[in-house]
Amino acid sequence: MGPGEAVVLPAREGRRIDWEAELAVVIGRRCRRVPAERAREVVAGWTIADDISARDRLYRDAPLAPPFGFDWFEAKAEDTSFPMGPGITPDWLVGDPQDLAIRLRVNGETKQDASTADMVCGVWDLIAAASEVATLEPGDVIATGTPAGVGGPRGEFLAPGDEVTVEIEHVGVLRHTVVDSA
Repeated sequence: MGPGEAVVLPAREGRRIDWEAELAVVIGRRCRRVPAERAREVVAGWTIADDISARDRLYRDAPLAPPFGFDWFEAKAEDTSFPMGPGITPDWLVGDPQDLAIRLRVNGETKQDASTADMVCGVWDLIAAASEVATLEPGDVIATGTPAGVGGPRGEFLAPGDEVTVEIEHVGVLRHTVVDSA
């Protein structure tokens, strides 16, 4: 969903909907098996994502085995669960994507405040890994992961009326509201 659109909370009891500020890379050239040291050559630009996550849907009740204990699809794929934008900042305007301030605020209160320098896996490695699995096409978006400060560990979740702002240095500001389902 685009910037300014509302995140619609699902109509179910026990919902625990969380935020995740993420730098997102937009692929600009078709590629397959691109090495990390050449990954920047396939980047069109950068944008901002809030990877809204349903923590109440993350864990499976009866997994076949421990590795199947998480349901990433159900936790991440609800309608309106991936606000993105406000546009695409061309790669040449960003400088070093591994050295950008990233902040998320809910109703003006800072919840996440970090740097992309702290990422577990760098963006070039993520592009290389993704291109090993699938051919990347122009316009494909790769979310790069979120820093500390999500609400789940603190028992804080999004509620109707919340305003969320995600800001990434040199990339822009993404704003969205949160509403209850009709």
